[in-house]
Amino acid sequence: MIDRRGGDETVDVVLRGGTVVDATGERRADVVVRGRHVVAVGPDLSGDVVVDAGGCVVAPGLVDLHTHLRQPGKEEAETVESGSRAAALGGYTAVLAMPNTTPAIDCAAVVREVLELGRDALCDVHTSGAITVDRAGERLAPMAEMAGLGVRLFTDDGTGVQDDRLMRRAMEYGRGLGVTLAQHCEVTSLSEGTCMHEGEWSSRLGLPGQPAEAEELMVMRDIALARLTGARVHLLHLSTAGSVAMVAAARAGGLSVTAEAAPHHFTLTDACCAGYDATFKVHPPLRSDADVAAVAQGLADDTISAIATDHAPHAPEEKERPFDEAPPGMLGLEYALALAITQLVDSGPRMPLSQVLARLSWQPAAIAGMERHGRPIAPGAPANLCVIDPEARWTIDATGGASRSRNVPYVGRTVRGLVRHTICEGEPVVLDGEAQR
Repeated sequence: MIDRRGGDETVDVVLRGGTVVDATGERRADVVVRGRHVVAVGPDLSGDVVVDAGGCVVAPGLVDLHTHLRQPGKEEAETVESGSRAAALGGYTAVLAMPNTTPAIDCAAVVREVLELGRDALCDVHTSGAITVDRAGERLAPMAEMAGLGVRLFTDDGTGVQDDRLMRRAMEYGRGLGVTLAQHCEVTSLSEGTCMHEGEWSSRLGLPGQPAEAEELMVMRDIALARLTGARVHLLHLSTAGSVAMVAAARAGGLSVTAEAAPHHFTLTDACCAGYDATFKVHPPLRSDADVAAVAQGLADDTISAIATDHAPHAPEEKERPFDEAPPGMLGLEYALALAITQLVDSGPRMPLSQVLARLSWQPAAIAGMERHGRPIAPGAPANLCVIDPEARWTIDATGGASRSRNVPYVGRTVRGLVRHTICEGEPVVLDGEAQR
């Protein structure tokens, strides 16, 4: 075992026989890793440890901007360790933990706790910080002290900041700190008491629906505030065609606005809720066919810069409650890559694999300021890599993989693309699809 904390400068690990794909392009090459870094890229290289990458793509490790690790407070659903294991198996070398834990990640003490828990994780664990104290939307959290510990993205995820003036102040403060403000776009006066998308299916099922406008009004507001303040703004898990159109216009106008989409918002529709199975309850809700197509197209034309899992584990007894009472959320870390290849490369907008990897790796790394991730694979670069068999087909089962939870909405779906190996800070944490510790 190579210790990624201290590095082993005496052992060369060679990824042999693969095709390197990164932000600079595509080429056939072996990759040699020593300690924490790539030391050579080229043909016919040798090493002390040989990792077979034949027929595979060697890419920068994936980066998730939106992971619910649940710790502290809800360890029965997930822990930093179990979530990082799922991430590594999914090809991720870094994840960004969301702050809606118990207590919320709204101060330096809780930031330190999460970072300490992440020291022995199977991938790099970064954390976001809450915009407001206890995510209550009433007063700003001490963002400067959290930024001093390396927090680069702030959000009240799970709840949008409703107070317009408070959000303006947060953006002005954030601009001065050089951080990004990320928003869960939802106007609660339109969404309160709802449990799925408002449309044909909510009418059929007799369930209270959330209109697309609940998301779009806040997208509109935050784009306007970004224009006013000059702040960097990131919009979480966009789900509607109107939201995508507004982000496209904002980016065309030169605003510092980025957005992400979760796999379930480009693979599933509100029709999945027909059986009242709370596995399909998510927040924002699954939307219409037209919305799903718009989100996929937004990823294809780079309006939406990142695919983020919104990995949201819940204990089984929670998801077994009636649809309108169950908590929202789905698992995603071990499925995102394959779902993206199957839905975005093989069908839908027919994106090149390199563009899908951009949305999963180097573009989210840039949004989160994770400088050791998503880098081009070249001598001197940090050794954060994943090896993907793009032709492997497999069927998603109900086990939940490495997660402590089982709320998988894709059970029985056959997908293409499988992670063979994951290298994090020089350590092979996944080999031949098996976690190494």
